[in-house]
Amino acid sequence: MLIALLVFLIGVPMAIDLHLLPPGFIRLVAFSSLLAIGLWSLRKSGRIFSAAVVFVTAGIVLNVLFAYYHQAAFLFVSTLAMLAFLSTAASVAMKQIAFDNKLSGNRIVGAVCVYLMLGVIWAILYSLLEAVVPGSFAGLTENTTDGGWDPDWVYFSFVTLTTLGYGDILPLSYSARSLAYFEAIVGQFYLAVLVAGLVGAYLSERQDRVPTP
Repeated sequence: MLIALLVFLIGVPMAIDLHLLPPGFIRLVAFSSLLAIGLWSLRKSGRIFSAAVVFVTAGIVLNVLFAYYHQAAFLFVSTLAMLAFLSTAASVAMKQIAFDNKLSGNRIVGAVCVYLMLGVIWAILYSLLEAVVPGSFAGLTENTTDGGWDPDWVYFSFVTLTTLGYGDILPLSYSARSLAYFEAIVGQFYLAVLVAGLVGAYLSERQDRVPTP
């Protein structure tokens, strides 16, 4: 899942800049691959897996329909399905991280995945907001208003999540500003809790290794 997220966040923008394939096709393949890999990671989650199958199937099918018919409604509903799936996957991973008291590689990878998924989730929220309330953002290089994914949304989301704040893309509406500052709060709070949790697990592990007299 971590590799899929990194390819999605780094490889897709590079592929679009290099004009390797049509942008629409790249986005379709990237999102479909991310959803499929994410679904595989939830295969042991019981009922949650069943719900995730519905979200992923709807997201992929509607994405394909949009690629053929270019109807904004298909893309908007597909984006909603992606949002539901990523939110589900992030919540499952977060529970595993929170209730695991041991410091392990899986826990660290899971924590990084959740952080990256938060950025993608907020990028989707921004795109949906722009579709519902056009003109909520300024400075977009390709201002889409149909609820679709665009690299601008991912860029703005991670700039906000990490509190970099370059200022080239600006939230204008009250809803957009609320989403932006709430993402910054969540990003900083998550890192603080994550570091505290990892440090606590490390200290607990060290105490367990100390032989009792």
